[in-house]
Amino acid sequence: MTRTLRTHSAPDVYMGRWPRSARHSAMVAVAVLSSLAACVAAPHARGNPPNADGMAQERRAVQAASNPILRTGADYTSDPAPLVANGRLYLLTGRDTAPAGINDFMMPEWQLLETNADPMLGRWTHTPHFLRPADVFAWATPGRAYAAQIVRGVNGKFYLYAPVIQAVSSNRDRFAIGVAVAETPTGPWVDAHPSGPIVSQSYPVANTIQNIDPTVLVDGGRVFLYWGTFGRLKGVELAPDMMTFIGTPIDVTTLTGFFEAPWLFKRRGTYYLAYAGNRAGPTSDCTEAVYYACLAYGTAPSPLGPWTYRGVLLDPVSSTTSHPGIVEYRGAWYLAYHTADAANGGHFRRSVAIDRLMWDDSVSPARIRKVIPTGGAPFDSTPIANIASHARVTASNAPVPVQYWLRALNDGKVRRAPLPPDMWATWTANNPAQQWVLFQWDEPVTLDASSFYFWGDQPAGAGIGVAPPRAWRLESFDGAEWKPVTTTTAYASLVNQFNRVEFAQVTTRCLRAVFDASTDGRSYAAIGAQEWQVFATQARPPRRFTPTPSASASCS
Repeated sequence: MTRTLRTHSAPDVYMGRWPRSARHSAMVAVAVLSSLAACVAAPHARGNPPNADGMAQERRAVQAASNPILRTGADYTSDPAPLVANGRLYLLTGRDTAPAGINDFMMPEWQLLETNADPMLGRWTHTPHFLRPADVFAWATPGRAYAAQIVRGVNGKFYLYAPVIQAVSSNRDRFAIGVAVAETPTGPWVDAHPSGPIVSQSYPVANTIQNIDPTVLVDGGRVFLYWGTFGRLKGVELAPDMMTFIGTPIDVTTLTGFFEAPWLFKRRGTYYLAYAGNRAGPTSDCTEAVYYACLAYGTAPSPLGPWTYRGVLLDPVSSTTSHPGIVEYRGAWYLAYHTADAANGGHFRRSVAIDRLMWDDSVSPARIRKVIPTGGAPFDSTPIANIASHARVTASNAPVPVQYWLRALNDGKVRRAPLPPDMWATWTANNPAQQWVLFQWDEPVTLDASSFYFWGDQPAGAGIGVAPPRAWRLESFDGAEWKPVTTTTAYASLVNQFNRVEFAQVTTRCLRAVFDASTDGRSYAAIGAQEWQVFATQARPPRRFTPTPSASASCS
């Protein structure tokens, strides 16, 4: 995708994610996670299928102890698309190759995972270098192998729908959808439409959207294609040749919060369309922060609608993006999705997971029960002095602007170049002279130190953007009023590092940090912080990060 990430100083907030093909080139920190699953190189018993050059492909046996399926960090997988064929479950995935700290979706090829067993047993075969765009689409540029899907066509052959970039095009956005065909899900693949893409901004019907994220349903002898992003979703019927439009594409506008990643499927006569949604806000059923996505869905009585929003099926995960793939396999339904939970993972280094999907058939149309993810990143429960994870939080600017995330303050993560939802910040068009943030515990705690990790895009003394505070102080609540703590070390306000201050022990249920904003004498900058640590005299096991109710501004 060609998206532009707006700065914290801009008056209009970018209501979406960052660019994919011309991504914001900042650095992200990565959490070092231990490995729970071993990937051992081994040929598959059925033999290794050839690639586009006729050479045998590398295949590996994988035993996944839990989600994500590939968790060592050797191979990052994204955008899963399940397919059931010949008694096997296949997951077509992308490959994230962004170096540690690079904010860019660098995705040069597709990978394949497959199993003939219960997928929850974790026994998979992994083809790490399944297909590259240039292997099959002569008209495409190398790289940018975004979310693709394989389906069995009307004629029994297999068709791969892939968003790639046209090498030569006068279109404003050169992303287009190509189609490849093969006799088996594992290939070899050839271009089914060698003259070029079947969808672009100029072919076969002009459009102004970014043409990515295709999803295809073969419904008897009929074929339906949906695609789109940035809140724009189109659908059309295809001819039995799997490529030719029948009629004019429709625009879908009734799926609340649709952002991208549609997935079309059918169950018991009802059509379902799952998608990544980013309707954000403090009362949203989807996400508090606009950069994060939930997975939501709608239903329709026919393949082309009308579509009715039905709710959220998966809450936001550890990666800002989310991408659904839903399929029935051996009588059970599954949701494939991705997270940032593999070793050294992040927003641009994602890993595919899979979980059971359950239905509520007591209503009509049947409702998808919300999926509770299993597995996740390894978690160290060793007791530590920092008890921020046990606190609820609120701030003077709550509800926080949707590009930021208040709960990032105690999620235990610090990144070298955070995205806006990786921090709490206070930017507005007219910043006040003072702001505050507050932690509240369920019972009194005894504290003796605290530390802030400030972020800024402007230097100290600026009156615009986000800058380190001119000064700050800590206050504890004694049950009647707020009182400054008695410090034994000095306050500091340096960005991109922790600023620790120590103080005489205080026992309280609430600690508040009050910030005097940076100023140039004419206006005030905003405050930004990735993490707030609070240290107790008695260590506790940290809590896994989960959204919690807000703290009370009055410490009630």
